[in-house]
Amino acid sequence: MNDVDPENAKLVTLARSVRARNNADEGAAVRDLDGRTYNASTVDLPSLKLTALQAAIAAAVSSGAEGLEAAAVVTEANRVDGESMAAVRDLTPSGPVLLANPAGEVRKQL
Repeated sequence: MNDVDPENAKLVTLARSVRARNNADEGAAVRDLDGRTYNASTVDLPSLKLTALQAAIAAAVSSGAEGLEAAAVVTEANRVDGESMAAVRDLTPSGPVLLANPAGEVRKQL
């Protein structure tokens, strides 16, 4: 996918950087309705497990976000899991969710 909006491309960059910095399976970034961005990597603790997208959404919501404009997930997986997509759709019925590989190439827009 070469026609990614520049603002959404920034989300992919943020997701890539947090994934690499934390040496995690996934990195994610979201942009709220005010244009603020939040990023997170996979959380895998004995008592708490969150996908990167769930963690980024939790950060946004805990900071007062009432909705999302867009989201991006960087992973080697070929899909975004259902629970993460459900969390996105709780905040936005139609905002794009970009799925990118670790090189930052967007493979799908959901």
